[in-house]
Amino acid sequence: MAAALWSDLKGQVAKMSGTHLRTLLQDQARNDSMFVQSGQIVLDYCRQKVDTETMSKLFELADKAGVEQKKTKMFAGEKINETEGRAVLHPALRAPRDAAISVDGQNVVPEVWKVLDAMKGFSDKVRSGEWKGHTGKALTDVVCIGIGGSYLGVEFVYEALKTCPEAAAAANGRKLRFLANVDPIDVKRALEGLNAETTLVVIISKTFTTAETMLNAKTVKAWLVKELGSEDCVAKHVVACSTALDKTKAFGIDSNNVFGFWDWVGGRFSVWSAVGVLALSLQYGFGTVNQFLEGGHAMDEHFQKASAKENLPLILGLLDVWNGSLLGYEGVAILPYCQALLRFVPHIQQLDMESNGKSVQMDGTAVAVPTGAINFGEPGTNGQHSFYQLMHQGRVVPSHFLGFASSQNPVELAGEAVSNHDELMSNFFAQPDALALGKTAEELKAEGVPEKLIAHKTFPGDRPSLSLLMPTCNAFWLGQLLALYEHRTAVIGWLLNVNSFDQWGVELGKVLAKEVRGYLSQARKGAADDSKFLSPTKKLLAKYLA
Repeated sequence: MAAALWSDLKGQVAKMSGTHLRTLLQDQARNDSMFVQSGQIVLDYCRQKVDTETMSKLFELADKAGVEQKKTKMFAGEKINETEGRAVLHPALRAPRDAAISVDGQNVVPEVWKVLDAMKGFSDKVRSGEWKGHTGKALTDVVCIGIGGSYLGVEFVYEALKTCPEAAAAANGRKLRFLANVDPIDVKRALEGLNAETTLVVIISKTFTTAETMLNAKTVKAWLVKELGSEDCVAKHVVACSTALDKTKAFGIDSNNVFGFWDWVGGRFSVWSAVGVLALSLQYGFGTVNQFLEGGHAMDEHFQKASAKENLPLILGLLDVWNGSLLGYEGVAILPYCQALLRFVPHIQQLDMESNGKSVQMDGTAVAVPTGAINFGEPGTNGQHSFYQLMHQGRVVPSHFLGFASSQNPVELAGEAVSNHDELMSNFFAQPDALALGKTAEELKAEGVPEKLIAHKTFPGDRPSLSLLMPTCNAFWLGQLLALYEHRTAVIGWLLNVNSFDQWGVELGKVLAKEVRGYLSQARKGAADDSKFLSPTKKLLAKYLA
Protein backbone atom coordinates (compact mmCIF):
# COMPACT_ATOMS: atom_id res chain seq x y z
CA MET A 1 0.00 0.00 0.00
CA ALA A 2 1.44 3.33 -1.11
CA ALA A 3 4.94 1.78 -0.92
CA ALA A 4 6.57 4.65 -2.80
CA LEU A 5 5.02 7.17 -0.44
CA TRP A 6 6.34 5.29 2.61
CA SER A 7 9.78 5.56 1.00
CA ASP A 8 9.24 9.25 0.40
CA LEU A 9 8.28 9.75 4.04
CA LYS A 10 11.28 7.75 5.17
CA GLY A 11 13.33 10.41 3.39
CA GLN A 12 11.77 12.92 5.79
CA VAL A 13 12.89 10.85 8.76
CA ALA A 14 16.58 11.67 8.31
CA LYS A 15 15.83 15.36 7.95
CA MET A 16 13.55 15.55 10.99
CA SER A 17 15.75 13.29 13.12
CA GLY A 18 18.59 15.73 12.52
CA THR A 19 16.54 18.83 13.33
CA HIS A 20 16.02 19.66 17.00
CA LEU A 21 12.66 20.96 18.14
CA ARG A 22 14.48 24.07 19.36
CA THR A 23 15.13 24.87 15.71
CA LEU A 24 11.68 23.89 14.45
CA LEU A 25 9.97 26.05 17.07
CA GLN A 26 11.80 29.16 15.86
CA ASP A 27 9.65 29.16 12.69
CA GLN A 28 6.55 31.13 13.71
CA ALA A 29 4.73 30.52 10.42
CA ARG A 30 5.21 26.79 10.93
CA ASN A 31 3.97 27.02 14.53
CA ASP A 32 0.89 28.98 13.48
CA SER A 33 0.02 26.38 10.82
CA MET A 34 0.00 23.70 13.51
CA PHE A 35 -2.38 25.54 15.84
CA VAL A 36 -5.83 24.20 14.93
CA GLN A 37 -9.13 25.29 16.45
CA SER A 38 -12.38 23.42 15.86
CA GLY A 39 -15.24 25.09 17.68
CA GLN A 40 -14.04 25.23 21.28
CA ILE A 41 -11.39 22.51 20.94
CA VAL A 42 -7.80 23.63 20.36
CA LEU A 43 -5.05 21.34 19.05
CA ASP A 44 -1.46 22.58 19.13
CA TYR A 45 0.99 20.17 17.48
CA CYS A 46 3.92 22.49 16.78
CA ARG A 47 6.04 20.47 19.23
CA GLN A 48 5.93 17.46 16.92
CA LYS A 49 9.00 16.49 14.89
CA VAL A 50 7.50 17.71 11.62
CA ASP A 51 7.80 20.72 9.37
CA THR A 52 5.30 21.89 6.78
CA GLU A 53 6.83 19.67 4.11
CA THR A 54 6.52 16.61 6.35
CA MET A 55 2.88 17.43 7.04
CA SER A 56 2.20 17.85 3.33
CA LYS A 57 3.59 14.38 2.72
CA LEU A 58 1.55 12.96 5.60
CA PHE A 59 -1.64 14.47 4.21
CA GLU A 60 -0.64 13.00 0.85
CA LEU A 61 -0.24 9.61 2.56
CA ALA A 62 -3.82 9.91 3.81
CA ASP A 63 -4.98 10.58 0.25
CA LYS A 64 -3.05 7.66 -1.22
CA ALA A 65 -4.17 5.32 1.58
CA GLY A 66 -7.80 6.18 0.80
CA VAL A 67 -8.64 7.47 4.27
CA GLU A 68 -11.45 9.66 2.95
CA GLN A 69 -12.98 6.79 0.96
CA LYS A 70 -12.69 4.37 3.87
CA LYS A 71 -14.29 6.91 6.19
CA THR A 72 -17.18 7.34 3.75
CA LYS A 73 -17.66 3.57 3.62
CA MET A 74 -17.72 3.33 7.41
CA PHE A 75 -20.40 5.98 7.81
CA ALA A 76 -22.37 4.44 4.92
CA GLY A 77 -22.61 1.11 6.75
CA GLU A 78 -20.44 -0.86 4.32
CA LYS A 79 -18.83 -3.99 5.75
CA ILE A 80 -15.33 -2.63 6.22
CA ASN A 81 -14.57 -5.24 8.90
CA GLU A 82 -13.75 -7.70 6.15
CA THR A 83 -12.40 -10.57 8.26
CA GLU A 84 -15.69 -10.81 10.17
CA GLY A 85 -17.98 -9.59 7.37
CA ARG A 86 -19.42 -6.77 9.47
CA ALA A 87 -20.19 -3.09 9.21
CA VAL A 88 -18.50 -0.74 11.67
CA LEU A 89 -21.21 1.66 12.70
CA HIS A 90 -20.79 2.83 16.28
CA PRO A 91 -21.49 6.40 15.06
CA ALA A 92 -25.09 5.28 14.44
CA LEU A 93 -25.44 4.73 18.19
CA ARG A 94 -25.11 8.48 18.79
CA ALA A 95 -26.95 9.71 15.70
CA PRO A 96 -30.00 11.99 16.09
CA ARG A 97 -33.40 10.36 16.02
CA ASP A 98 -34.17 11.69 12.52
CA ALA A 99 -30.87 10.52 10.94
CA ALA A 100 -30.74 7.79 8.31
CA ILE A 101 -27.83 5.32 8.40
CA SER A 102 -28.27 2.01 6.62
CA VAL A 103 -26.83 -1.49 6.91
CA ASP A 104 -27.87 -3.95 4.20
CA GLY A 105 -30.39 -1.40 2.97
CA GLN A 106 -32.07 -1.02 6.36
CA ASN A 107 -32.01 2.26 8.30
CA VAL A 108 -30.70 1.22 11.73
CA VAL A 109 -31.34 4.52 13.53
CA PRO A 110 -34.99 3.76 14.44
CA GLU A 111 -33.87 0.48 16.04
CA VAL A 112 -31.12 2.30 17.94
CA TRP A 113 -33.62 4.78 19.31
CA LYS A 114 -36.10 2.02 20.16
CA VAL A 115 -33.48 0.55 22.51
CA LEU A 116 -32.50 4.00 23.81
CA ASP A 117 -36.14 4.77 24.60
CA ALA A 118 -36.52 1.43 26.37
CA MET A 119 -33.43 2.10 28.49
CA LYS A 120 -34.65 5.59 29.32
CA GLY A 121 -38.00 4.14 30.39
CA PHE A 122 -36.43 1.46 32.55
CA SER A 123 -33.79 3.71 34.12
CA ASP A 124 -36.43 6.36 34.89
CA LYS A 125 -38.52 3.74 36.70
CA VAL A 126 -35.56 2.52 38.74
CA ARG A 127 -34.36 6.02 39.61
CA SER A 128 -37.82 7.22 40.64
CA GLY A 129 -38.41 4.18 42.83
CA GLU A 130 -41.33 2.96 40.73
CA TRP A 131 -39.34 -0.21 39.95
CA LYS A 132 -38.83 -2.05 43.22
CA GLY A 133 -36.80 -5.04 44.27
CA HIS A 134 -37.92 -8.42 45.59
CA THR A 135 -38.65 -7.08 49.08
CA GLY A 136 -40.35 -3.91 47.89
CA LYS A 137 -37.41 -1.55 48.34
CA ALA A 138 -36.14 0.88 45.71
CA LEU A 139 -32.94 -0.13 43.88
CA THR A 140 -30.31 2.52 44.52
CA ASP A 141 -27.13 0.54 43.83
CA VAL A 142 -26.01 -1.01 40.55
CA VAL A 143 -23.33 -3.63 39.89
CA CYS A 144 -22.21 -3.81 36.26
CA ILE A 145 -20.72 -7.18 35.26
CA GLY A 146 -18.69 -7.20 32.06
CA ILE A 147 -15.10 -7.26 30.85
CA GLY A 148 -12.95 -5.55 28.21
CA GLY A 149 -15.12 -3.44 25.94
CA SER A 150 -18.08 -4.19 28.19
CA TYR A 151 -16.34 -2.49 31.09
CA LEU A 152 -13.48 -0.09 30.34
CA GLY A 153 -15.39 2.55 28.42
CA VAL A 154 -18.31 2.55 30.84
CA GLU A 155 -16.04 2.92 33.86
CA PHE A 156 -14.12 5.75 32.17
CA VAL A 157 -17.30 7.77 31.60
CA TYR A 158 -18.65 6.98 35.07
CA GLU A 159 -15.47 8.19 36.75
CA ALA A 160 -15.20 11.25 34.51
CA LEU A 161 -18.73 12.39 35.41
CA LYS A 162 -18.56 11.54 39.10
CA THR A 163 -17.28 15.02 39.98
CA CYS A 164 -19.13 16.94 37.26
CA PRO A 165 -21.54 19.12 39.29
CA GLU A 166 -24.61 18.47 37.12
CA ALA A 167 -23.98 14.72 36.85
CA ALA A 168 -23.12 14.40 40.54
CA ALA A 169 -26.40 16.09 41.50
CA ALA A 170 -28.29 13.64 39.29
CA ALA A 171 -26.49 10.71 40.94
CA ASN A 172 -27.19 11.79 44.50
CA GLY A 173 -27.94 8.76 46.68
CA ARG A 174 -26.92 6.24 44.05
CA LYS A 175 -23.93 3.90 43.66
CA LEU A 176 -22.42 2.23 40.58
CA ARG A 177 -19.85 -0.55 40.90
CA PHE A 178 -18.03 -2.63 38.28
CA LEU A 179 -17.14 -6.31 38.35
CA ALA A 180 -14.79 -7.30 35.52
CA ASN A 181 -11.95 -9.53 36.71
CA VAL A 182 -12.76 -13.19 37.27
CA ASP A 183 -10.53 -13.02 40.35
CA PRO A 184 -12.91 -13.64 43.31
CA ILE A 185 -11.26 -10.70 45.08
CA ASP A 186 -12.98 -8.44 42.54
CA VAL A 187 -16.35 -9.92 43.56
CA LYS A 188 -15.65 -9.05 47.19
CA ARG A 189 -14.63 -5.50 46.27
CA ALA A 190 -17.68 -4.97 44.04
CA LEU A 191 -20.20 -6.21 46.61
CA GLU A 192 -18.59 -4.74 49.71
CA GLY A 193 -21.07 -2.65 51.69
CA LEU A 194 -23.99 -3.35 49.34
CA ASN A 195 -27.41 -4.52 50.46
CA ALA A 196 -28.94 -7.13 48.15
CA GLU A 197 -32.40 -5.65 48.78
CA THR A 198 -31.38 -2.39 47.06
CA THR A 199 -28.97 -3.79 44.44
CA LEU A 200 -29.61 -4.11 40.71
CA VAL A 201 -27.21 -6.22 38.64
CA VAL A 202 -26.51 -5.48 34.95
CA ILE A 203 -24.88 -8.37 33.07
CA ILE A 204 -23.17 -7.31 29.84
CA SER A 205 -22.39 -10.07 27.35
CA LYS A 206 -23.61 -10.11 23.76
CA THR A 207 -23.62 -13.94 23.56
CA PHE A 208 -24.06 -14.55 27.29
CA THR A 209 -21.12 -16.96 27.08
CA THR A 210 -18.07 -14.82 28.00
CA ALA A 211 -16.31 -17.07 30.52
CA GLU A 212 -15.23 -14.44 33.06
CA THR A 213 -18.49 -12.52 32.89
CA MET A 214 -20.73 -15.55 33.24
CA LEU A 215 -18.80 -16.95 36.21
CA ASN A 216 -19.05 -13.57 37.92
CA ALA A 217 -22.74 -13.35 37.02
CA LYS A 218 -23.42 -16.76 38.56
CA THR A 219 -21.45 -15.76 41.66
CA VAL A 220 -23.45 -12.56 42.16
CA LYS A 221 -26.71 -14.36 41.41
CA ALA A 222 -25.86 -16.85 44.17
CA TRP A 223 -25.26 -13.90 46.52
CA LEU A 224 -28.64 -12.37 45.64
CA VAL A 225 -30.49 -15.66 46.11
CA LYS A 226 -28.75 -16.33 49.42
CA GLU A 227 -29.43 -12.84 50.74
CA LEU A 228 -33.02 -12.56 49.48
CA GLY A 229 -34.02 -16.18 50.03
CA SER A 230 -35.55 -17.04 46.65
CA GLU A 231 -34.65 -17.59 42.99
CA ASP A 232 -37.65 -15.39 42.21
CA CYS A 233 -35.56 -12.34 43.10
CA VAL A 234 -33.59 -12.59 39.84
CA ALA A 235 -36.37 -11.13 37.71
CA LYS A 236 -36.45 -8.01 39.86
CA HIS A 237 -32.73 -7.61 40.54
CA VAL A 238 -30.97 -8.69 37.32
CA VAL A 239 -31.12 -7.21 33.82
CA ALA A 240 -28.89 -7.79 30.80
CA CYS A 241 -27.34 -6.20 27.76
CA SER A 242 -27.31 -9.14 25.37
CA THR A 243 -28.74 -10.62 22.20
CA ALA A 244 -29.00 -14.18 23.55
CA LEU A 245 -32.61 -14.11 24.76
CA ASP A 246 -32.75 -17.87 25.28
CA LYS A 247 -29.76 -17.78 27.61
CA THR A 248 -30.89 -14.69 29.52
CA LYS A 249 -34.29 -16.29 30.03
CA ALA A 250 -32.69 -19.48 31.33
CA PHE A 251 -30.73 -17.33 33.78
CA GLY A 252 -34.01 -16.00 35.14
CA ILE A 253 -34.01 -12.55 33.55
CA ASP A 254 -37.27 -11.06 32.33
CA SER A 255 -37.03 -10.72 28.54
CA ASN A 256 -38.47 -7.21 28.80
CA ASN A 257 -35.33 -6.25 30.71
CA VAL A 258 -32.82 -7.44 28.12
CA PHE A 259 -31.43 -4.57 26.07
CA GLY A 260 -29.86 -5.51 22.77
CA PHE A 261 -27.17 -4.24 20.45
CA TRP A 262 -25.90 -5.29 17.04
CA ASP A 263 -23.01 -7.14 15.43
CA TRP A 264 -21.85 -3.87 13.84
CA VAL A 265 -21.00 -2.61 17.35
CA GLY A 266 -17.45 -3.62 18.29
CA GLY A 267 -16.86 -4.18 21.99
CA ARG A 268 -14.28 -1.42 22.43
CA PHE A 269 -16.60 1.02 20.62
CA SER A 270 -19.72 -0.05 22.52
CA VAL A 271 -20.01 2.44 25.39
CA TRP A 272 -22.54 4.33 23.23
CA SER A 273 -24.80 1.25 23.10
CA ALA A 274 -26.75 -0.54 25.82
CA VAL A 275 -23.34 -1.65 27.14
CA GLY A 276 -22.74 1.85 28.52
CA VAL A 277 -25.99 3.74 28.20
CA LEU A 278 -27.98 1.53 30.58
CA ALA A 279 -25.59 1.67 33.53
CA LEU A 280 -24.79 5.35 33.03
CA SER A 281 -28.49 6.23 32.72
CA LEU A 282 -29.23 4.37 35.95
CA GLN A 283 -26.51 6.40 37.67
CA TYR A 284 -26.76 9.84 36.07
CA GLY A 285 -30.12 9.84 34.28
CA PHE A 286 -30.73 9.55 30.57
CA GLY A 287 -30.56 13.33 30.08
CA THR A 288 -26.89 13.37 31.07
CA VAL A 289 -26.13 10.36 28.88
CA ASN A 290 -27.89 11.98 25.94
CA GLN A 291 -25.49 14.95 26.24
CA PHE A 292 -22.63 12.44 25.99
CA LEU A 293 -24.19 10.96 22.83
CA GLU A 294 -24.63 14.44 21.36
CA GLY A 295 -20.97 15.21 21.99
CA GLY A 296 -19.93 12.05 20.19
CA HIS A 297 -22.17 12.93 17.25
CA ALA A 298 -20.68 16.44 17.07
CA MET A 299 -17.22 14.89 16.63
CA ASP A 300 -18.63 12.54 13.97
CA GLU A 301 -19.84 15.59 12.06
CA HIS A 302 -16.44 17.25 12.42
CA PHE A 303 -14.61 14.11 11.26
CA GLN A 304 -16.80 13.82 8.18
CA LYS A 305 -16.83 17.49 7.17
CA ALA A 306 -13.63 19.23 8.32
CA SER A 307 -10.85 19.76 5.79
CA ALA A 308 -7.70 17.66 6.22
CA LYS A 309 -5.65 20.45 7.78
CA GLU A 310 -8.37 21.15 10.35
CA ASN A 311 -9.50 17.56 10.93
CA LEU A 312 -8.55 16.65 14.49
CA PRO A 313 -8.84 12.82 14.29
CA LEU A 314 -6.96 12.77 10.99
CA ILE A 315 -4.11 14.90 12.34
CA LEU A 316 -3.79 12.81 15.51
CA GLY A 317 -3.76 9.60 13.48
CA LEU A 318 -1.17 10.91 11.03
CA LEU A 319 1.14 12.10 13.80
CA ASP A 320 0.89 8.83 15.70
CA VAL A 321 1.76 6.86 12.55
CA TRP A 322 4.64 9.26 11.86
CA ASN A 323 5.99 8.78 15.39
CA GLY A 324 5.41 5.06 15.74
CA SER A 325 5.86 3.65 12.25
CA LEU A 326 8.45 6.05 10.79
CA LEU A 327 10.42 7.72 13.59
CA GLY A 328 10.40 4.41 15.46
CA TYR A 329 9.04 5.52 18.83
CA GLU A 330 7.34 2.53 20.39
CA GLY A 331 5.07 4.26 22.88
CA VAL A 332 2.70 7.17 23.27
CA ALA A 333 1.94 8.77 26.64
CA ILE A 334 -1.61 10.06 27.06
CA LEU A 335 -1.51 12.61 29.85
CA PRO A 336 -4.84 14.09 30.98
CA TYR A 337 -4.41 17.07 33.27
CA CYS A 338 -7.73 16.28 34.91
CA GLN A 339 -8.14 13.73 37.69
CA ALA A 340 -11.64 12.93 36.44
CA LEU A 341 -10.00 11.19 33.45
CA LEU A 342 -8.19 8.66 35.66
CA ARG A 343 -9.74 5.76 33.69
CA PHE A 344 -9.46 7.34 30.24
CA VAL A 345 -6.05 5.88 29.45
CA PRO A 346 -6.95 2.24 30.27
CA HIS A 347 -9.87 2.56 27.86
CA ILE A 348 -7.68 4.11 25.15
CA GLN A 349 -5.14 1.33 25.69
CA GLN A 350 -7.75 -1.20 24.66
CA LEU A 351 -9.24 1.02 21.99
CA ASP A 352 -5.92 1.55 20.20
CA MET A 353 -3.85 -1.51 21.08
CA GLU A 354 -6.57 -4.08 20.44
CA SER A 355 -7.51 -2.27 17.23
CA ASN A 356 -4.09 -1.62 15.72
CA GLY A 357 -1.84 -4.18 17.35
CA LYS A 358 -1.72 -6.01 14.03
CA SER A 359 1.14 -6.94 11.70
CA VAL A 360 -0.70 -7.91 8.51
CA GLN A 361 -2.65 -5.85 6.01
CA MET A 362 -6.23 -6.47 4.96
CA ASP A 363 -5.02 -8.91 2.28
CA GLY A 364 -2.94 -10.91 4.76
CA THR A 365 0.46 -9.61 3.66
CA ALA A 366 2.90 -8.04 6.09
CA VAL A 367 2.66 -4.31 6.81
CA ALA A 368 5.64 -2.47 5.32
CA VAL A 369 6.35 -0.47 8.50
CA PRO A 370 6.25 -1.16 12.26
CA THR A 371 2.76 -1.03 13.76
CA GLY A 372 1.13 -0.64 17.15
CA ALA A 373 2.24 1.81 19.84
CA ILE A 374 2.19 1.08 23.56
CA ASN A 375 -0.36 3.51 24.98
CA PHE A 376 0.08 4.42 28.64
CA GLY A 377 -0.35 7.36 30.97
CA GLU A 378 -1.61 8.86 34.22
CA PRO A 379 -3.38 12.07 35.10
CA GLY A 380 -1.08 15.04 35.64
CA THR A 381 0.52 15.93 37.94
CA ASN A 382 0.69 12.39 39.38
CA GLY A 383 2.55 11.13 36.32
CA GLN A 384 5.20 13.81 36.74
CA HIS A 385 6.23 12.14 39.99
CA SER A 386 6.23 8.71 38.37
CA PHE A 387 7.44 8.20 34.80
CA TYR A 388 8.24 11.71 33.51
CA GLN A 389 11.86 11.15 34.60
CA LEU A 390 12.15 8.56 31.83
CA MET A 391 10.38 10.86 29.36
CA HIS A 392 12.77 13.75 30.02
CA GLN A 393 16.10 11.94 30.29
CA GLY A 394 15.51 8.35 29.18
CA ARG A 395 13.51 7.01 26.24
CA VAL A 396 11.77 9.35 23.83
CA VAL A 397 8.02 8.93 24.30
CA PRO A 398 5.70 11.12 22.17
CA SER A 399 2.98 12.57 24.37
CA HIS A 400 -0.61 13.79 24.21
CA PHE A 401 -1.32 16.49 26.80
CA LEU A 402 -5.06 16.87 27.50
CA GLY A 403 -6.43 19.80 29.48
CA PHE A 404 -9.59 21.75 30.26
CA ALA A 405 -9.98 25.52 30.54
CA SER A 406 -12.20 25.22 33.63
CA SER A 407 -12.34 22.72 36.49
CA GLN A 408 -15.24 20.55 37.64
CA ASN A 409 -14.35 21.67 41.17
CA PRO A 410 -12.85 25.18 41.18
CA VAL A 411 -10.95 26.09 44.34
CA GLU A 412 -9.24 29.40 45.03
CA LEU A 413 -7.64 29.99 48.42
CA ALA A 414 -7.02 33.42 49.88
CA GLY A 415 -3.35 34.30 49.86
CA GLU A 416 -2.42 31.83 47.10
CA ALA A 417 -0.96 33.24 43.89
CA VAL A 418 -3.17 31.12 41.66
CA SER A 419 -6.21 28.88 41.92
CA ASN A 420 -5.77 25.13 42.31
CA HIS A 421 -6.76 24.61 38.69
CA ASP A 422 -4.28 27.21 37.47
CA GLU A 423 -1.58 25.41 39.48
CA LEU A 424 -2.47 22.20 37.68
CA MET A 425 -2.59 23.87 34.28
CA SER A 426 0.75 25.61 34.86
CA ASN A 427 2.23 22.14 34.55
CA PHE A 428 0.09 21.35 31.49
CA PHE A 429 1.68 24.31 29.68
CA ALA A 430 5.21 23.87 31.08
CA GLN A 431 5.84 20.18 30.50
CA PRO A 432 5.53 20.18 26.68
CA ASP A 433 8.05 23.04 26.47
CA ALA A 434 10.43 21.30 28.88
CA LEU A 435 10.23 18.10 26.82
CA ALA A 436 10.75 19.98 23.56
CA LEU A 437 13.50 22.40 24.54
CA GLY A 438 15.35 20.57 27.29
CA LYS A 439 18.27 22.25 29.01
CA THR A 440 21.81 22.42 27.68
CA ALA A 441 25.12 22.09 29.48
CA GLU A 442 25.90 25.67 28.53
CA GLU A 443 22.73 26.93 30.19
CA LEU A 444 23.54 24.97 33.34
CA LYS A 445 27.09 26.33 33.47
CA ALA A 446 25.76 29.86 33.09
CA GLU A 447 23.54 29.22 36.11
CA GLY A 448 26.55 28.12 38.14
CA VAL A 449 25.67 24.45 38.41
CA PRO A 450 28.69 22.47 39.72
CA GLU A 451 30.63 20.71 36.96
CA LYS A 452 30.10 17.28 38.48
CA LEU A 453 26.30 17.72 38.17
CA ILE A 454 26.19 19.11 34.62
CA ALA A 455 25.70 15.75 32.92
CA HIS A 456 23.05 14.73 35.46
CA LYS A 457 21.06 17.93 35.04
CA THR A 458 21.25 18.16 31.25
CA PHE A 459 17.95 17.61 29.47
CA PRO A 460 18.35 16.66 25.79
CA GLY A 461 14.87 17.88 24.86
CA ASP A 462 13.62 17.09 21.35
CA ARG A 463 10.76 15.05 22.84
CA PRO A 464 7.62 15.45 20.67
CA SER A 465 4.18 16.17 22.06
CA LEU A 466 0.82 17.66 21.18
CA SER A 467 -1.64 19.55 23.35
CA LEU A 468 -5.45 19.38 23.31
CA LEU A 469 -7.38 22.04 25.22
CA MET A 470 -11.13 21.70 25.76
CA PRO A 471 -13.61 23.93 27.66
CA THR A 472 -14.65 21.70 30.57
CA CYS A 473 -15.03 18.07 31.55
CA ASN A 474 -18.77 17.46 31.21
CA ALA A 475 -20.85 14.86 29.39
CA PHE A 476 -20.89 16.70 26.06
CA TRP A 477 -17.14 17.33 25.89
CA LEU A 478 -16.39 13.82 27.10
CA GLY A 479 -18.42 12.55 24.15
CA GLN A 480 -16.34 14.68 21.81
CA LEU A 481 -13.08 13.54 23.39
CA LEU A 482 -13.87 9.83 23.21
CA ALA A 483 -15.19 10.01 19.63
CA LEU A 484 -12.03 11.93 18.67
CA TYR A 485 -9.86 9.07 19.95
CA GLU A 486 -12.09 6.44 18.35
CA HIS A 487 -11.67 8.12 14.97
CA ARG A 488 -7.94 8.57 15.58
CA THR A 489 -7.81 4.78 16.02
CA ALA A 490 -9.62 4.20 12.72
CA VAL A 491 -7.35 6.64 10.86
CA ILE A 492 -4.23 4.83 12.10
CA GLY A 493 -5.63 1.52 10.88
CA TRP A 494 -6.60 2.92 7.50
CA LEU A 495 -3.14 4.44 7.01
CA LEU A 496 -1.47 1.12 7.87
CA ASN A 497 -4.11 -0.86 5.93
CA VAL A 498 -4.85 -3.13 8.89
CA ASN A 499 -8.28 -4.16 10.15
CA SER A 500 -8.82 -2.06 13.27
CA PHE A 501 -12.13 -3.76 14.00
CA ASP A 502 -11.26 -7.41 14.62
CA GLN A 503 -9.19 -8.89 17.47
CA TRP A 504 -7.98 -12.36 16.57
CA GLY A 505 -5.01 -11.87 18.87
CA VAL A 506 -7.13 -12.38 21.98
CA GLU A 507 -8.32 -15.84 20.92
CA LEU A 508 -5.33 -18.16 21.38
CA GLY A 509 -4.92 -17.48 25.08
CA LYS A 510 -8.63 -18.17 25.61
CA VAL A 511 -8.33 -21.56 23.86
CA LEU A 512 -5.33 -22.58 25.95
CA ALA A 513 -7.03 -21.35 29.14
CA LYS A 514 -9.97 -23.64 28.36
CA GLU A 515 -7.59 -26.60 28.21
CA VAL A 516 -6.02 -25.60 31.53
CA ARG A 517 -9.48 -25.16 33.05
CA GLY A 518 -10.43 -28.70 32.04
CA TYR A 519 -7.20 -30.06 33.49
CA LEU A 520 -7.66 -28.23 36.80
CA SER A 521 -11.23 -29.51 37.07
CA GLN A 522 -10.02 -33.10 36.76
CA ALA A 523 -6.90 -32.59 38.88
CA ARG A 524 -8.95 -31.24 41.81
CA LYS A 525 -10.96 -34.49 41.73
CA GLY A 526 -7.97 -36.82 41.44
CA ALA A 527 -5.69 -37.85 38.59
CA ALA A 528 -5.52 -35.75 35.42
CA ASP A 529 -3.60 -35.96 32.15
CA ASP A 530 -1.07 -33.14 31.78
CA SER A 531 0.66 -34.53 28.68
CA LYS A 532 -0.58 -31.71 26.44
CA PHE A 533 1.33 -29.03 28.38
CA LEU A 534 4.92 -27.86 28.10
CA SER A 535 7.21 -29.31 30.75
CA PRO A 536 7.71 -25.91 32.48
CA THR A 537 3.93 -25.50 32.57
CA LYS A 538 3.52 -28.99 34.08
CA LYS A 539 6.02 -28.07 36.78
CA LEU A 540 4.27 -24.82 37.60
CA LEU A 541 0.84 -26.49 37.63
CA ALA A 542 2.16 -29.10 40.04
CA LYS A 543 3.34 -26.38 42.41
CA TYR A 544 -0.03 -24.62 42.13
CA LEU A 545 -1.93 -27.81 42.98
CA ALA A 546 0.42 -28.95 45.74
